[in-house]
Amino acid sequence: MNLSLIKIIFNLLIYLLPHGKLMIKDQISYIILFLLFFARCSSEKSGWDQYLYSADVLKAQEVIAEDLLLNHIAILSSDEFEGRKPATKGGRKTIQYLVDEFEKSGLLPGNPNGQWTQKVNMLGVKSFVRTQFITDDERWAMKTGIDIIGNSYLKQKKINLEKVDLVFCGYGVFAPEYGWDDFKDVDVKDKVVVVLVNDPPIKNGMNYDANMFKGSAMTYYGRWSYKYEEALRRGAAGAIVIHETEPAGYPFTVLQSGHDSEHLSIENKNSLKFEGWIPVNTAKRLFSMSGLLFSDMKKKALSKSFKPQTLDAKFISRISNTYRNVSSENVVAKIEGSDPILKDEYIIYTAHWDHLGSNNKLSGDKIYNGANDNASGTSMVLTAARAFRSLEESTRRSILFLALTAEEQGLLGAKYYNQNPLYPHKKTLAVINVDAMGNTYGRTKDLIIVGKGNSNLDQIVESAAKQNKKYTEADPEPEKGYFYRSDHFEFAKMGVPALYVDGGIDVRGKNKEFGRSKKTEYVENHYHSISDEIKDEWIYDGMIEDTKILFRVGYAISQHNEWPSWNEGTEFKAARDAMLAE
Repeated sequence: MNLSLIKIIFNLLIYLLPHGKLMIKDQISYIILFLLFFARCSSEKSGWDQYLYSADVLKAQEVIAEDLLLNHIAILSSDEFEGRKPATKGGRKTIQYLVDEFEKSGLLPGNPNGQWTQKVNMLGVKSFVRTQFITDDERWAMKTGIDIIGNSYLKQKKINLEKVDLVFCGYGVFAPEYGWDDFKDVDVKDKVVVVLVNDPPIKNGMNYDANMFKGSAMTYYGRWSYKYEEALRRGAAGAIVIHETEPAGYPFTVLQSGHDSEHLSIENKNSLKFEGWIPVNTAKRLFSMSGLLFSDMKKKALSKSFKPQTLDAKFISRISNTYRNVSSENVVAKIEGSDPILKDEYIIYTAHWDHLGSNNKLSGDKIYNGANDNASGTSMVLTAARAFRSLEESTRRSILFLALTAEEQGLLGAKYYNQNPLYPHKKTLAVINVDAMGNTYGRTKDLIIVGKGNSNLDQIVESAAKQNKKYTEADPEPEKGYFYRSDHFEFAKMGVPALYVDGGIDVRGKNKEFGRSKKTEYVENHYHSISDEIKDEWIYDGMIEDTKILFRVGYAISQHNEWPSWNEGTEFKAARDAMLAE
């Protein structure tokens, strides 16, 4: 409604009332009608929009600029930080840099004990692994790092498996809600299960069955971490996941990089004795040793009636572990809310600061700088924090900025925080996670919501994106399970509504194919590679625009009376409902 038109109507009423043009009862009626009409017009930007379009937030977001963002990325991904591996000199340097930058921006220490960090205790394990598949007729001593990758996180120096049974258990899934059981009461105790990556891609005609494992989208049942957890629950000695690039979402080279380096874990006395991966060529030979075709067994695994198959081949492994107790830190910064009651409610921005460190066995460049993964996301969070401090009036609720450690080792910093939360989950409205979403190829018309449809956070993002003439899209590769592969997932498992977005592909002045090719190039050539470095051709305006959107989304949540919530049927809703009912 045009404001000038509202003024004209109001002035007309003012003129008519004292001149007797309207009866008293009519005067009252018209005033009520006008107030209702004005309220309706005012509500055109009600709900989330009234905060997304706030003059204060639009002004504050202008501090999100290329010089600030690029400076953070350049520093964090420089050789000086040695690849930002936790519990190393480079990792400690990263932690100090983040603390200094949050403090410079005027934030407060976020740990309730008055510290800037949360200590994360972990076990550092380096495994020397020798493995064999054997039958009565054949003995295959595999080359670690080529034919097989494996380790054990048990705090033991020697871990041996001697001629252990191998059982092919399809996808290794037990999902009663889908009527799916790959184990069929077969006892796998003290055996090694061999399973396919991802979850069963069940088709209904030409398309994926949306009623089975979310159709083409990966569920948590498809993640390697679930497969190890399920094997452990059933008493297995070990689990081997068969890698295939398409269902895994990344090439085997990603697993090979740093496989013989020290790995970190949250210490767990109930870990498997062997956790491993094999490429598909190894799987084919293994099945052949048992007189089976891998392709046939994979096809059988697509049926609910599939039954586990014990292979003729046995498994031998010799693991020599060196281990040490190590600690790293999550960095926690805070902007306290202005409302005396609502300040005890929280919106959390997360980004993992760690990467893969260095590998002295490489020739030439030895440092995994991780410019996109995740110097970009960490820098976006640092920059958003500066924008929040630039607001003329503080947000009603408190904002936390959580730079997490050891994501690359299995979301360990996020896992530790959620096992030892600094602030109650039931008082945490939402988590906004930023991980390698650095759009380095220009502004886009779209913004990708990974896990779109999970919660009403989608609607807030859509409204914020419209301000930049952008539309939102679901993840174009849901089968790769990206929603389960970053830190927000640990919060989602606890029930906290979580938002994870990715840079779009519909590049302005180009087309979707151009953007798609850029994404593919990164995954295939630079993801978890020493080549993930700042490039001269990078364009930052898309990253800046996306950071502003996420800033506005967090601001709106911090101001609105409504809490974000999981949608009906989402796997995390029950945990949230139970939490809030306490």
